[in-house]
Parts: sequence; structure tokens; C-alpha cells
Amino acid sequence: MENKKMIYEEKEIHPANGWAMLFLTVLLYLAAFAVLIYGGFLLELSDGGNPLGGILLGVGIVWLILGWIPFMGLKVMRPNEALVLTLFGKYIGTLKKEGFFFVNPFSSAVAPRSGAVVNINPVAGTSATQMQMYPAKLSLKTMTHDNGHQKINDLSGNPIEVGIMVTWRVVNTAKAVFNVDNFRTFLSIQADSTLRDVARCYPYDSTDSDEKTLRGSSTEVSERLKQLLQERVEVAGLEIIEARITHLAYAQEIAAAMLQRQQATAIIEARQKIVDGAVGMVEMALEKLSESKVCELDEERKAQMVSNLLVVLCGNKDAQPIVNSGSIY
Repeated sequence: MENKKMIYEEKEIHPANGWAMLFLTVLLYLAAFAVLIYGGFLLELSDGGNPLGGILLGVGIVWLILGWIPFMGLKVMRPNEALVLTLFGKYIGTLKKEGFFFVNPFSSAVAPRSGAVVNINPVAGTSATQMQMYPAKLSLKTMTHDNGHQKINDLSGNPIEVGIMVTWRVVNTAKAVFNVDNFRTFLSIQADSTLRDVARCYPYDSTDSDEKTLRGSSTEVSERLKQLLQERVEVAGLEIIEARITHLAYAQEIAAAMLQRQQATAIIEARQKIVDGAVGMVEMALEKLSESKVCELDEERKAQMVSNLLVVLCGNKDAQPIVNSGSIY
């Protein structure tokens, strides 16, 4: 037999006005008092022989005992709040409007189960687990989620510390409550998994300017995080507005070595630019001397001049000029 999963979709209900029901319930309470008094008066006049007095007395007592039940159906809703209602275990709809409403007093609001929140301290290497209780009303506001820092290997295998910040909101309350056990815990776990999967696809940094990296391609990485995380939390009725890396650094055990490598790479790139510029300046100097015919230099003197210019232009310190007052030959 094929095993089919029950995927719930949200349906919004439009209940009655709460003020009207409140006024009617209070009015019925006052009427019950009046009926109770009138029934007792009839029984007293007839010495208990009037059945109408007994009926009115019984109706008044029953209403005084059970009349509080309609008050259970009065609900106050604030902006960006939702109430998921079930009746004897069956989902009947979601109340999302703001105001004062009356719903079936026997219906109950469903909230996500209490979840375990794990707080990780990457510096000390410790974690603490806390149980968090959630109210029956779901918040539809835009919220942020920060999972702290976690250690991940990048595409090159280097251990790095990465932190992610997710901006999200609930768009389908039925999925959020019934399809997953706790949508906040579900989001936290999926955010960790998505960050690991995406971080493994990029190197931390690269000397190739065309290669996508975690440090240099933040926009592309964020877009990929958002897209992949949205696919994974769709079953929970959540919308991912933004997913962005908030912390990115090499792990402490290799931070010093990576710093030396970055410094060496920067020195090599700077030297390459200096040499390219010096060669261009030497070529320009030789062309200018040749065009202006200031002096005729043989190949040996040209080589000596090129060597001197390169030493002057590529040296770390200022060159000390030596003035030759005699013949160069």
C-alpha cells in the first residue's frame, strides 16, 4: 500500500463579531436571573403546584451554570497574529484578522510544541540546551534567526568559522503547526545544514579573480543560501526573506598560517606590478633616446642602462646616484 503524507494547507475563517456575542451572552445572563426570580415567584404563589415555575427555575439554574461557555469563544487578535483552531482534533481554520471575534467555544488553539534551543559558544567549545515554550498565537511578523558560529571546511578543505543570519516569516500557519513538530527548531537545523552544504562549494579566498569565493562573492553566496533554504523549509510554511553570512574567518588553528600566505601572495602580486611597470618605463626610455638621437649606445651600454634602471625602479630603497665626470669608456 502506498504511504501518503498528509500535507495541510491553510484555510482562513471569518468568525462572528465578538462584541455582538458578548452583548448577547450578558443579556442572556440577565434574562436567566429574571427567569430564575420569576420562576421562584410562581412556585411561591402556587405553593409548588405550578409546573411553569419549576421549568423556568430549572432553565435559569442551567443557564447560570453553563452560561460561561460562550465566553470561551471570545478571542482578541492583534495585528500580525494568527490562531490555528481545531475542533475535536480536526483542523477547522486559521483566524488571522485583527479585532475582537467569537469562534466555536469548543475549538482549541494549537501551538508548536516546546522546543530545545541549543546555544553554542564556538570560542569555549561548549553548548547549553534550554527548553522554550511558545504561545498559542503564532506571530506573522518578520523575524531574524542567528545560529551563532560553526566550524566548516571550505572547498579547499580549510577549516573556517561561519555564521549565518536568516530573515524569515510564517506564511502558511497550517503547515507550520501540523507538518513539522516545531517550525523554529526545524528552521534552525535546516539553516545549519544549508550553510554547511553551500560553504563546501566555495573556497574562502582565491588568487583567481574570476573564481567565486565566500569572501568575495557575498551576493551570490547569499542568494544561493536563500534559494536552497527556501526549498527545505517550504514544507513548514515559512518564507525566507534573506539569508546572509554575518561572520567569516579562518579557524584559530590555521589563522596564523593563512595570514602568512595572504601576506606572501600580496607581496608577489605587488612585485609583479612593479616589474611590469619598470619594464615599460625602460622600454619608453630607450625609445625616447633613440628617437631624439641624444646619444648612440651600443648593446653592452644598453644592457648596462637597462640593468641600472631596473635596479632603481624595483629596489625597496632609494638609489644613491653616482655622477661620472669622466668618459664612460
